[in-house]
Amino acid sequence: MSCPSPTSPPTPSLPPQHPGPRPWLFALQGWRRRVLFVSLYEAIAIAFSSWGLAQMSGDGLAHAGVMGLAASAIAIVWNLVFNALFERWEARQTVRGRGFARRAAHAIGFEGGLLLYFVPLFAWWFDVSLWQSLVMDLGLLVFFLIYTFVFNWCFDRVFGLPGSAA
Repeated sequence: MSCPSPTSPPTPSLPPQHPGPRPWLFALQGWRRRVLFVSLYEAIAIAFSSWGLAQMSGDGLAHAGVMGLAASAIAIVWNLVFNALFERWEARQTVRGRGFARRAAHAIGFEGGLLLYFVPLFAWWFDVSLWQSLVMDLGLLVFFLIYTFVFNWCFDRVFGLPGSAA
């Protein structure tokens, strides 16, 4: 057995890998993960947001459902953009995994971006003031902050963490 000489460069030590909890089904990565994530998330979101908008606006479910679909289309594009940017940022972080603070930051950032789109859109579609539209959107926001947090946690438990957080 030979010892390294004092002039040889030190061998870099890598931090221990933290794979996170094992997925309940199978690990899913890359574009397949994003497509499945967005599809499941939005299908559930359309149902709840259409019903919620109908209740808050006093309009029928059909009228609110059109806005639910439009909001979903906007949210899908925003979801793809936001998650790509978030995962790029996340991959550069020294702390791995997705704890409460990171999940909360993800949910708040995502929903805050949607707020900028939806307030003027809801005001126009439902023919209400910007204030009324903001109140409607805040009602949905409270629901979606909780829903986003819970959905992300469940999705990660079922399909494992993305490579950026593992």
